[in-house]
Amino acid sequence: MASLTRFSLTSSSALCRLLINRNAGLVQQYLPSMIIPPVAQQRSITTSPIRRDIDSAAKYIGAGAATVGVAGAGAGIGTVFGSLVVAYARNPSLKQQLFSYAILGFALSEAMGLFCLMMAFMLLFAF
Repeated sequence: MASLTRFSLTSSSALCRLLINRNAGLVQQYLPSMIIPPVAQQRSITTSPIRRDIDSAAKYIGAGAATVGVAGAGAGIGTVFGSLVVAYARNPSLKQQLFSYAILGFALSEAMGLFCLMMAFMLLFAF
């Protein structure tokens, strides 16, 4: 039994050596072309029409998200002047001071809305 096992091991190793030697020429022939592609197979990076569509869609999505801040500015202005009416109803003698605070709140809310609108236009037309 031991001689049969030794015979099969030696014959299988001889078979492996034969296959390795036979395929060595093929490996040397095809391996360099697998590692280094020829110049004709190299491709340059190009932008496909699908890629440009995705980029323009991203611009529109970003611009839409940036204009949400304009709605927030409108809500802020409404809150400022609503609070002005309530404060004036409670204490009419502070009319001038309350109005100056309301104008300051209006200006800050409007500035935030304009910044959001400016970012939306920059996303659409500058990038």
